[in-house]
Amino acid sequence: MGDTTVRTLEGREAPAPPVDSPIEPAPARPADSRTVWERMRAPRHPRIWFEILLIAVSYWTYSLIRNAVPEQKTEALRNADWIWRAEQSLGIAVEKSVNHAVDSVTWLIVGMNYYYATLHFIVTIGVLVWLYRWHPGRYAATRLVLFSTTGIALLGYYLYPLAPPRLMTSENFIDTVLVHHTWGSMASGDLKNMSNQYAAMPSMHIGWSLWCGLTIYALAKAPWAKILGFLYPAATLVVIVATANHFWLDAVGGMVCLAFGYTLAYVWYGGVPHRLPRHVAAVPHAP
Repeated sequence: MGDTTVRTLEGREAPAPPVDSPIEPAPARPADSRTVWERMRAPRHPRIWFEILLIAVSYWTYSLIRNAVPEQKTEALRNADWIWRAEQSLGIAVEKSVNHAVDSVTWLIVGMNYYYATLHFIVTIGVLVWLYRWHPGRYAATRLVLFSTTGIALLGYYLYPLAPPRLMTSENFIDTVLVHHTWGSMASGDLKNMSNQYAAMPSMHIGWSLWCGLTIYALAKAPWAKILGFLYPAATLVVIVATANHFWLDAVGGMVCLAFGYTLAYVWYGGVPHRLPRHVAAVPHAP
């Protein structure tokens, strides 16, 4: 210990002046104390330009890869025959009856053709815009569900080429787009060379419509909106069968892909999308 007294000029001792205490560290500046992993997982406020670019590039990539899958006609038709026999053994092979019954009502089947061709994109984009505007905190997680669902579907197209019922040579399904001269399928008529005709499993019409329906049902407040959220995927299921674009089991494949998408979002964000905060929490910044 050092001396606690000092000697004055006159020779007398006097108490030493108090020694200043060590300088206290300045209070820590507010900052984001989360780990890198937590910051990566945290929802962020979406940016409109980035989202438009991301959706455009993702859809272009999806179409490119989907159409790059070899059109293995022989295998695709063989798989369609197997699916049809499997459904017959399960007692659910009623697609042909539905196809012929609805085709006999011209206004109904024409409406379904246009439904199949348009709402798949219109409703999906509409739900994304709604999420972006009114549920920004849940947008990224819900978008991840949609994107990962679509991504895993590409694997199905590659591993299991499948002809839709309307292209089966062994059965008398009706290609309603060709019969009624309506624009309703990228795999019929003049547009058939622009899309892989043998990529029916899984059905992304079901994957996307069920994503839309669940999102609307979970987040909408108005009862009528919740009802529409429930009816939309149900109506889509009827449409894909009536137009002979898919089997029932293709719809099951779409549901499995969607389940994968929700699982991935749950693991990444630590919860199902609709239970995340509606708005993105503000992150404190240093002054």
